[in-house]
Amino acid sequence: MPTTPERSRRLADVETAFRTLPERYLGADPGFDATYNIRLCDLGHTWEVRCTAHGARVRKGATRRSADVTISTDAETWLALRQGELSGIDAFERRRLSVSGNLDYAIGFEGMFRLPGGRPPLVQIHDVAVGRHRISSLTMGHGPDVLLLHGLGGTRASLFATAAALGQRYRVHAPDLPGFGSSSKPARAAYNARWYAEMMLGFMDAQDISHAHVVGNSMGGRIAIEMGLTEPERIRSLGLLSPAVAWVKRGFHPLVRLLRPEFGLLPHGFTRNTVAAQFWSLFFDRDLIDPEVGELMVDEFRRIYHSAGARLAFLASARNIYLEAPYGRHGFYPRLAELRPPALFVWGTHDGLVPAAFGRHVHKWLPSAEQVTIQDCGHVPQVERPEETNELLLRFISRNEISVARPGTPDPRRGGGSAGRRAA
Repeated sequence: MPTTPERSRRLADVETAFRTLPERYLGADPGFDATYNIRLCDLGHTWEVRCTAHGARVRKGATRRSADVTISTDAETWLALRQGELSGIDAFERRRLSVSGNLDYAIGFEGMFRLPGGRPPLVQIHDVAVGRHRISSLTMGHGPDVLLLHGLGGTRASLFATAAALGQRYRVHAPDLPGFGSSSKPARAAYNARWYAEMMLGFMDAQDISHAHVVGNSMGGRIAIEMGLTEPERIRSLGLLSPAVAWVKRGFHPLVRLLRPEFGLLPHGFTRNTVAAQFWSLFFDRDLIDPEVGELMVDEFRRIYHSAGARLAFLASARNIYLEAPYGRHGFYPRLAELRPPALFVWGTHDGLVPAAFGRHVHKWLPSAEQVTIQDCGHVPQVERPEETNELLLRFISRNEISVARPGTPDPRRGGGSAGRRAA
């Protein structure tokens, strides 16, 4: 417990940091209006920050205006954030900061303010125009480019731990895929792997990214594979976390074909218990997941799914994943055999959606790929087993970055990967 002089000094530093926020404000898009309550629990004080297109207003204490976001932390963390010594993603992942309300607004708060000395914020959320569509993306770090792609029904939030780990060495881009999160939700989109791949390659063009390592979880992994098949010369490596490869047995194929995603345009929703049950079923050991973070993800899904465009995107994407043909002239596995960028497949021993047994099919058609199975892990290894998963990704990306930098190094696309390797 700090002494009274120490507490007074810390309070004075905090008040100075809040007082200077308006002059550091970078602005917002027309129509933006969000209210943040910042609670510094160790000091016992709350500040309200309202951000609009016209400026930022700060006041001590909370008004009766309903806050869009409540951020709870301590004075030391808050000052580190304001000085640029720590990013909000790092603080969130280390559980030094908790959030309630709109998660996207919370993560975007940091990017609205310059750091001392006019430095840009460590994390920025910005909209990228790709054709007629708008893709909301998080960017952090410096170095070679890495693109992170989330899974079906998720958002970039499912890759925050990976963004924090890779952002120490690379420039990380974590977009919300079109149809999800804060990105556009076009009603006439195909929402299949090819369309998503074209959108993400267009995103790279718009960001002047000539080459990138791509990491994808579940549906994001399937999109990453399609990017590697479409423009292999631009993809330096593929980190595939429980990727949504084609199902070999599709007993519900006739029924799924009859289910039209346009039904998503009709108003409907899922109960909180239903969403929570599905969310927790993604993990083998739910005790490894912070319950507050889990509840936040459940609320975030329900908030986004309230939109008709999000419902359409979810149902269309799920339908396309299930109906993809495994074999035949245009089947997934014969096409997988043509994949040129080096690929790492990471499976979970207890994944109920995409079982590790799919690794047998991958090895048959793409024997050069590396495969690792993480013990006691479900469908979202970057969330359930972040240390093991991120270490695998860091080593894999670094190895392939070095091979690109050294002329004459054997092409990793032709290397003989190790199938069936296991991580304890």
